[in-house]
Amino acid sequence: MAGQLPPGADDEGDDAPQRPRWLGWALVVFMLLVALGVFNIGWRIMRGPAVGATTAAAAAAVTADAQLAAGKALVEGNDCLRCHGLVRHYVGPSFQQIAGRYRGREDAADYLARKIREGGAGEWGRAIMPRHPHIDTAQSLQMVAWLLSLPSPEPGKS
Repeated sequence: MAGQLPPGADDEGDDAPQRPRWLGWALVVFMLLVALGVFNIGWRIMRGPAVGATTAAAAAAVTADAQLAAGKALVEGNDCLRCHGLVRHYVGPSFQQIAGRYRGREDAADYLARKIREGGAGEWGRAIMPRHPHIDTAQSLQMVAWLLSLPSPEPGKS
C-alpha cells in the first residue's frame, strides 16, 4: 500500500480541502460585473456628456469658445502682432479699434477675412496692410471671429 494514494489526493501530497462550488461561481459573477462596469464607463466617455447634463446653448458656447481660442492662436501664430496691438495703436490700428469699427456691418466677417488674405491700404491712414496668401479662408474667418468678439475700446484711449 505504499504506492497507493487515498481518493481525492494528487501526486504531490496536497491535502487541501475542496473549495465550495458556489465560490467559483461568485468569482465569475464578480468578474463579469467588473467587466460590465468598465465597459459602461468606457461607453459613457466615448458617447460624451449625458443628454440632460448640458443644454444645446452650453454646447454651442463651448464650441464657440473653442473656435475663438483657435482664432486667437492663429493671430498670435502669424505676424499680426508686429503691427497691431490688442488695445494700443502701433503701425496699424488696435484689434479693439477694428472690432469697434466693423462690428455693426453685416459683411464684416467676409470683408475683414478678405483684407487679411489680400491686404489693403488707406482705410486707417497711410499704413499698408500686407497680404497673407498663406492663410486660407477658413483660418481668416476664425481670426476675424476672434477679433469681432473683442470689446470696443474705451473712449479717449488709442
